Amino acid sequence: MRIFKMMLLFLLLALLVIGYLNYPKLNLIAGFASKNMASSIFIGKRTAASVAKNDNNVPLIKLADVKVAKNSTTGTVFGLMPRKTVYREGLGCVLVNDTYDENKPYLQPNRAITKATNFPFDSSKPADILFNHVDFPKLNTAIAHSFSDAEVKKTRTVLVYHKGKIIAEKYADGFNKDSRILGWSMTKSILATLYGMLEYEGKIDLNTPAPILAWQNDERKNITLNHLLRMQSGLAWDENYTTISDVTKMLFLDSDMTKAQVEKEAVAKPTETWNYSSGTSNLLSGILRDRFANRQDYLDFPYKTLIDKIGMNSMLLEADMDGNYIASSYSWATTRDWAKFGILYLNKGNWNGTQLFDENWVNYITTPTKNSEGVYGAHFWLNAGSKFPDVPRDMFSANGFQGQYVFVIPSKDLVVVRMGLAENPTFDVNEFLSEIISAINE
Repeated sequence: MRIFKMMLLFLLLALLVIGYLNYPKLNLIAGFASKNMASSIFIGKRTAASVAKNDNNVPLIKLADVKVAKNSTTGTVFGLMPRKTVYREGLGCVLVNDTYDENKPYLQPNRAITKATNFPFDSSKPADILFNHVDFPKLNTAIAHSFSDAEVKKTRTVLVYHKGKIIAEKYADGFNKDSRILGWSMTKSILATLYGMLEYEGKIDLNTPAPILAWQNDERKNITLNHLLRMQSGLAWDENYTTISDVTKMLFLDSDMTKAQVEKEAVAKPTETWNYSSGTSNLLSGILRDRFANRQDYLDFPYKTLIDKIGMNSMLLEADMDGNYIASSYSWATTRDWAKFGILYLNKGNWNGTQLFDENWVNYITTPTKNSEGVYGAHFWLNAGSKFPDVPRDMFSANGFQGQYVFVIPSKDLVVVRMGLAENPTFDVNEFLSEIISAINE
């Protein structure tokens, strides 16, 4: 009996220790589930049942229960750690804490949405009549293959654009050309483009030190905007989504996400290391904000200069509790609008006759960053190191969590968009792109 009691006591102590160590994680689990549910419903126009069955049905997150109200959601885990997400018109959904005042007025961006035109998707003649060099049966087989084994590949949408035409487009059940889909870290590439446009207008020099007051009295004063865009600042940052880390604390706890990276110490000199950091992207959002005389101009800028100008009218950038764009992670758009972003880069910044950024900007963002092994440029991913051996090395892309991709392949005059819930290597990017390319015989 004494042995039994000691074993029971040991078990109880073990459970208490496990519970103590993992209790803080419930905050993140409930927060992710709540935020993902809210944005998917209020922005993506999905049903709660579909989100629970698919998007939130992943390890740990599926432990959460999410209640949906008129303009909010609340997530809990075993009834503990309630996390609320609130929908704000124009700013999307935001995970809030006890300090957030839901009744406080907030600014929202002004949009300049114009009547849609066929550009850049010219539909005057079917692509299969114009392009004898494209093997359309083979192309359609390649696209169908990307949707096969749905429980593993989890592809939702695919669009292929070539020489001014959509030559293939397919959607899984529950999605269509009007479905807004979260781009996750593809938002980083949107942010970088805003800097490219400022540089083109002569309003910014990427080689100047980042204007962060707190850095001026230590070695961080040497960090430039270029270092930040290339993720080579030398600042400490832990981009680990499986535990309580710098990135999860920022995304699920911070009121102002632009500050998280600012407060980190230097662990190396600029260019000595390459360290992917969502905190850096949000820091760049904060630097962008501080360039404007007022918050309204900051909120309007991405839409006025880029998003609405190229007709990405479905796009919505989400903001944190303090109204800063979460440039690391949260932007929504239809597959066709994501394709427009890729087409802008395929055309080297020229949009229907208007140059939005310098042609050399494409060279800049596709120049491999030191110590990245050829996979990263400036807030864009690269194939310069032949990570995907059967894909042209000039391919570059905007990438997001769970396999959101906008691939640009200049040598093939090609843009490919793929949205889903699985990423490389579960969803084989090399196989996917090489099968599409093999159908284009030039």
